[in-house]
Amino acid sequence: MYAFKYAKAKSVADAATSIAADPDAKLLAGGQSLIAAMKLRLSQPSALVDLGNIADLRYTRIEGDTLVVGAMSTHAFVAACADVRKAIPALAALAGDIGDRQVRNMGTIGGSIATNDPAADYPAGCVGLGATIITTKRKIAADDFFGSMYETALEPGEIITAVSFPIPKRAAYIKFKNQASRFALVGVFVAETPAGVRVAVTGAGPGVFRVAEMEKALSAKFAPESVANIKVPADNLNADLHAQADYRAHLVTVMAKRAVAKASE
Repeated sequence: MYAFKYAKAKSVADAATSIAADPDAKLLAGGQSLIAAMKLRLSQPSALVDLGNIADLRYTRIEGDTLVVGAMSTHAFVAACADVRKAIPALAALAGDIGDRQVRNMGTIGGSIATNDPAADYPAGCVGLGATIITTKRKIAADDFFGSMYETALEPGEIITAVSFPIPKRAAYIKFKNQASRFALVGVFVAETPAGVRVAVTGAGPGVFRVAEMEKALSAKFAPESVANIKVPADNLNADLHAQADYRAHLVTVMAKRAVAKASE
């Protein structure tokens, strides 16, 4: 690990001032990805600005027909929260199956979304539910927020403060996980939202993506058999020591069927 400066932000404004003054500084939320990258010398920030003391970013609340989750809410907090479990059980289940107990108690929703690991679970939940990412500068639709691996629409100095999720009629998330890391080899989030049916896939490609053909089929009939024969092309999917692209393509259909069945319970 390279040497770096460290500071604890007292507020969001304080954090924004700190990173604006140093373009090579990085925000530290849960640190479950960033610290590991720094240990391997894959990341070399000049300074870390720790958001851990900003209690105002750790909350959930219902606002009409939406669930709002503060950016510093840990995975364990989201999984156990009564508001989340009642409004969007699928989101609570997603959070409760991330990593191990240490990761769930340290990792945060804002940190996960800002990192945009191609195998992370929260991007699928955000895109699958049609969420809105709220930052210090603007509101960004999840469809526009996530790019390719580790890329997002965040601008320099922009800080995620919350995520707003429309409460769906029904939803479910199913993943085929790497048994060591618990990252998704393929994860599929299916939701029937006020704006229509959405199907979001993580782990299979360089970034989270939607499957329009499945969405159309499920809009006509929300049942596992509606997606059973829909195949995702393997051309642009990931291939590595864990799974080849054609296997991941097969898993997308399998996980989608299981997610629809779960959401229909």
